[in-house]
Amino acid sequence: MGSGKSTVGAMVADRAGAPFHDLDRMIEAEAGMPVQEIFAGEGEARFRDLERRLLPEALTQGAVVALGGGAVIDDTSWHVVASRAVTVYLEVAFSTIWARINDLGGRPLVAGRSREEVASLFERRRPRYMEAAYRVDGDRPIEAVAGEVLQLWSA
Repeated sequence: MGSGKSTVGAMVADRAGAPFHDLDRMIEAEAGMPVQEIFAGEGEARFRDLERRLLPEALTQGAVVALGGGAVIDDTSWHVVASRAVTVYLEVAFSTIWARINDLGGRPLVAGRSREEVASLFERRRPRYMEAAYRVDGDRPIEAVAGEVLQLWSA
């Protein structure tokens, strides 16, 4: 959340002439409502069910995929991702993430939570992110981040 994965993923896909799938957008299309409405009306469990179900569809051969921050926390989902994709963790300092997401609406895991609570969520997820095959410094201009990810993805 807030690492730039959707922006970087779209840029990498564009540069590579590859399809781009944003799992959160796929979930919204399937549910017919925005992520925040799914969380508010049907709960996080429903969102995670949709996420698990749509994940294999997102991971089509040759596509660049942006996964939601919690998509890989589920062990089964992580094994699907790790076995079918080149995994890249866009490593961004929490202070940068907080600056990007703090004032934005539409982030159900941020709404009503303090900086400390969101930092705790980030730290609980971080060990799984660190299991990615590659780590890329995301605290740089987006073009540089996308260029490095493209090199890793097409290698």
